[in-house]
Amino acid sequence: MRWRWQWNGLHNQYHIWLRDLLHGNLGYSFRDNQPVTALLLRALGSTLPLTIAAFLVTIAAAHVLTLLLARYRGIRYAVLGGLHMLHALPLFVVALLLLLLLANPDMLALFPAYGMGRADSTASWNSQLLGFLHHITLPLLSLVLVSLPALVVQLDNSLQQELKTDYVVTARAKGLANRLVVRRHALRNALLPAIIYIADLLPALVAGAVVVEWIFAVPGMGRLLAEAAAAHDFPVLLGGVLLIALTRLLAQILADWLSYQADPRTRLEA
Repeated sequence: MRWRWQWNGLHNQYHIWLRDLLHGNLGYSFRDNQPVTALLLRALGSTLPLTIAAFLVTIAAAHVLTLLLARYRGIRYAVLGGLHMLHALPLFVVALLLLLLLANPDMLALFPAYGMGRADSTASWNSQLLGFLHHITLPLLSLVLVSLPALVVQLDNSLQQELKTDYVVTARAKGLANRLVVRRHALRNALLPAIIYIADLLPALVAGAVVVEWIFAVPGMGRLLAEAAAAHDFPVLLGGVLLIALTRLLAQILADWLSYQADPRTRLEA
């Protein structure tokens, strides 16, 4: 009878959560009875800077590295081989390796091993920013190292195909420098196939934040959802799923906008 009483209680809480959701409220946490919206917004304060910074750094690093591979072809195969090896490593392995190598007193204790530091209201804005960057470096580097190889390989393959086209051969025949051919002509068209991957990058970073925040004890979305899963806190879990779905939708909108910017002939359709 005890299990039946527990099931009935959980069933009633679930119906209450659905009723609150229909009224525009995500409900209350089963664990501490706090509003789910407040919990998610509090966790996003740590997750958003991490994921957005990882997204921007990954795209910028992929752009620079792709240009370097096109310019210095002698190192291309060695760098691509290293990227393929890095791509084979799971996220938690990369995060643990960084933790052991760069936050270990027996190796190099360059960065903090966990947390986001203590908030000090008396410190200056610059000191708080530097402290935040110091704590976020290893989680950020973990996400970038895992996301970078696939994007660079995709951009490099697209760029190599564009460099074989007739308009590139014509531009080179007119005496245009190779770096200008790559930057002004080939790279812009090579971005089109990679935009689909870029659209999937942001939701993948949000999912990767679950692992990274758990390893580095960052009080963000990942840690919140992991603790909610362990405690069977379904309102928090469902709120997190809705938030990830919204991120996916925004990523698709961003991909459409990037496609239009890369090729103005593309028309956005409803």
